[in-house]
Amino acid sequence: MKRILNVLLLCFLVLSSLAQSKKQKNDDPLAGIDTLFNRILKDQVAAGFSVAVVKGDDIIYSKGFGYRDVENKKPVTPNTLFAIGSSSKAFTGSLLGLLRKEGKLTFEDKAVSLLPKLHFYSEEMDSQIILRDLMAHRTGLSRYDFSWLLFNTANRDSIIARVKYMKPSAAVREKWFYNNFMYLAQGMIVERLTGKTWEQNIKEKFFIPLEMNRSNTDIKAFKEDSDASLPYTVAKGNEIKKVDYYNINGMGPAGSINSSANDMANWLKVWVSGGFFKKKEILPTDYVREAASSQMVMSADLPAEHNDIFLANYGLGWMIGSYRGHYMVEHGGNINGFSANVAFLPSDQLGIVVLSNQNGSQVPAVVRNSIVDRLLNLKTIDWNGEAMKKIKANMQVTKGTKSTPILNTIPSHPLKDYVGSFENPAYGTIKVWQEKNELYTLLSDEKVLLKHMHYDVFDPKSIDKNGVVDTVQSNLMFNFSGGVDGKIQGIGIFLDGSDKPVMFDFKPEAKILSLKELQKYTGEYALGQITVKVYLKGNTLMVHVPGQQEYETIATEADTFNLKALKGFSVKFDVAADKQVNAVSFIQPNGIFKAMKEE
Repeated sequence: MKRILNVLLLCFLVLSSLAQSKKQKNDDPLAGIDTLFNRILKDQVAAGFSVAVVKGDDIIYSKGFGYRDVENKKPVTPNTLFAIGSSSKAFTGSLLGLLRKEGKLTFEDKAVSLLPKLHFYSEEMDSQIILRDLMAHRTGLSRYDFSWLLFNTANRDSIIARVKYMKPSAAVREKWFYNNFMYLAQGMIVERLTGKTWEQNIKEKFFIPLEMNRSNTDIKAFKEDSDASLPYTVAKGNEIKKVDYYNINGMGPAGSINSSANDMANWLKVWVSGGFFKKKEILPTDYVREAASSQMVMSADLPAEHNDIFLANYGLGWMIGSYRGHYMVEHGGNINGFSANVAFLPSDQLGIVVLSNQNGSQVPAVVRNSIVDRLLNLKTIDWNGEAMKKIKANMQVTKGTKSTPILNTIPSHPLKDYVGSFENPAYGTIKVWQEKNELYTLLSDEKVLLKHMHYDVFDPKSIDKNGVVDTVQSNLMFNFSGGVDGKIQGIGIFLDGSDKPVMFDFKPEAKILSLKELQKYTGEYALGQITVKVYLKGNTLMVHVPGQQEYETIATEADTFNLKALKGFSVKFDVAADKQVNAVSFIQPNGIFKAMKEE
């Protein structure tokens, strides 16, 4: 009898254990979510993504989906490296938080005082803009992203010098405009005050103490890593296509960190805990609270598709919103072939990172929201389905925005006349050259074919490693324009969503002439009732019109000089067969005026 009772007791314990195990399994809010993630992967035509979820001090979920290398079927793991793009901004802002704690700066210091190489469009802006304005994107400067995307350089001094020529779209602190240059400036401030590169600071202050051993800030180290993701985009709506890595080294502080889901989970632990990792302070608690609090209104974001999702404010390297009754702090990241989202809900002690190797992807936000809904026991929303509808809507809009070529038209000049350098100080220099019967240029360090579309409009086309030219119409049409002398004077391109083309002015190559060669142009020239004087000042030919300043000239073509201080103004000397100068023509936007040389 006792033996029978023992068997019954054993059976009861086993059944009880199984029931408890089943109950625990069913109580897991993320149970079965892998099925959803695999469906998202397929529906969004994504190569792969990785996810990590932090609850308090613990990583409660960490997994990879899809491929980091589609061609060779190499899977994504939680340790796979991805470019996190602008999710790097919270790291850069945090370095300033540490410097403030050390007493090396305040967020109310004038930006140009902290970084003398930085200047804005006006002296008024120089005097008004403080460091906090840079951190919260409230300088009044719009994105100007094509300036660094198309005209990249590793020289940070060269990039930051462009800010002086960026015309503001609003007054300081009047309107929120996202601007990557402002985070470059912050990184340069860190470099100036510490005597170390931004990259060194990121490694020493964050990567090492947070045990982010997989993370780096260098494109070479990223590409050579044995578990690094390749970058992809979606072509023709359903084709996963590999693209090139983008070297963002010059603009590094705005977005050059490469990391893994597991590494980023440690970063999130700092923010969830109020500044600590394994009970050691990484960031001052007051900075964590300030960075995750509203510093500027981004937009009047009222409830739209969902009445419990609203608010769009910016903190310091973080975006802030109300997600279904919960305070959410997050920041996305996009760079060629990669998209990311890093988020935490401070009141819920919850952090989520989603990294993907898909260009401009909705996957990170879809996955993040799907996780939050389950962990907070909210009524689930089909975020994947909503994302699919947006993709289809965007495809229809894109189809309607392409230009229709006007057939049977030709360029107004021989191709050689379009060759040269074209400059805009807020962006950079476009160099156009000719090979056989085609024009080429460099954009983002990539050789691009300028394919004639109609009249003086050319369509920039990418060329792959096999020489195959992209057939998709670009959104960056090059519209060449001429001056009153009939020569090509500039290129107009619609950039950064502007309603007017950004002009790149022809920059002729300066010629060096000897004093003897310059001497023949000197003298007095009669222009109506006034006398124009042409003379030498050192090795420079000068022009002086009565009542105006003296103008320094730059020799360009044969017997032609540009006036250095006046855009679109030049002088061309008439030289007779005996090499004697007998007249000079003043070429300017409102016409050409000829002056005869006086004896």
